[in-house]
Amino acid sequence: MDLFALTSILSVKFILWVFTMSDKRYNIALLSVHSSPLRQPGTGDTGGMSIYIREMAKELAAMGHKVDIFTRSQEPDLPEIVEFAPRARLVRVKMGEQVGLDKLLVYNTAPDLACEIEDFRKKLGLKYDLIFSHYWISGITGRYLQAGWQAPQITMFHTLGAIKNALGIGEDEPDLRLEEERQVAADSRRIIASTEREKIALFRFYDVPPEKVSVLPCGVNLEQFRPLDKTAMRLKLGLGENPLILFVGRIERLKGLERIIMALSYLTSIKPRLVVVGEDGNRSGEIQNLKLLAIKQDVADSVVFKGLAPYEQLVEYYNAADVCVFPSYYESFGLVPLEALACGTPVVATDVGDLKNIIREGETGFVLTNYRAGIMAEKIAAVLTKTNPKLNNQQFIRASVAGYSWGKIAEAMSLELDKMLEARPALSTKAD
Repeated sequence: MDLFALTSILSVKFILWVFTMSDKRYNIALLSVHSSPLRQPGTGDTGGMSIYIREMAKELAAMGHKVDIFTRSQEPDLPEIVEFAPRARLVRVKMGEQVGLDKLLVYNTAPDLACEIEDFRKKLGLKYDLIFSHYWISGITGRYLQAGWQAPQITMFHTLGAIKNALGIGEDEPDLRLEEERQVAADSRRIIASTEREKIALFRFYDVPPEKVSVLPCGVNLEQFRPLDKTAMRLKLGLGENPLILFVGRIERLKGLERIIMALSYLTSIKPRLVVVGEDGNRSGEIQNLKLLAIKQDVADSVVFKGLAPYEQLVEYYNAADVCVFPSYYESFGLVPLEALACGTPVVATDVGDLKNIIREGETGFVLTNYRAGIMAEKIAAVLTKTNPKLNNQQFIRASVAGYSWGKIAEAMSLELDKMLEARPALSTKAD
């Protein structure tokens, strides 16, 4: 689907929403059990899913819905309730061990967590119209609440264990996850997939009927991610004048960072610098392995590991870069390329998520279907040498993702909620 088609679909949905459904407001219990969306992205298990939840909650709340995000407390010194936007708040559920609990162990706490959420609901006299669960662990907790509240659950998995195991990159996901994903998918009233590819995978691996799945893309904060002066950003970040390749993300095997390091050995005549923004994932030692690979490829002097940067600072890195490279083996969507494009920075990426429908081939970047290092180097070189003037046009590149604002994505999501709840009362008395 190209940008014009996406924008047209979202525009039509928005018009329908304004004229026929604008009186509907819901109380939404949003579950993000194992990871708080207010934590720094890139730390622990906090990543693109948390960005999605935070931005979606803000936009749904701005439309008049009331959103309570429930997460298992991992920071005992922080307040139980935080209102981070009008009509949107985070509720930290404090129970049991609060620090250092592996997300797989959180699975065992799902019934107790559901009870704690129910206690919170009763204490404040709330009534939730629906449950919006994110990731399979949240879906398990949501299953208990769905039965107790007689409120439908809508689920978004973000990643699927079956796909990770099929790829064979890194450690296999346990059978427990696969069985629970299947059950959560069966029990949920509706499933949101961010791509058609994920919708097909849900049918292939878990026998989810296609009519049960709605495809809605992820979005980008166009106010936060915007074009800035490249020279000024390089000076501020101390990145020098060499052509600059940027990688942003958690540093783990699945992200494919070694592919860029291998490609660097083909680019010695251009003398680019690879700047890596991120930290080790759940397994330590990955950065050290990549440094050893860079030495072996004789490109160690061209690779700089900057560590984790505050999320608010990423706009500076995107603008300082000549190209953002996204070499992942698997992504449910691909938020980093969307953020880079919103800053006007071209992207070279592997064919994951929905990037083949987002990146305009040869104009805003390239999507690789052949993952050999030499091919990746060829596409990076095409950007760095500006074979097409559009690859150096910040405003043109930014305009290509204008249809992906979080506001427009939330409008489409609100329509999905309406469709799922169309048999219910139009107005919840607790939403004001």
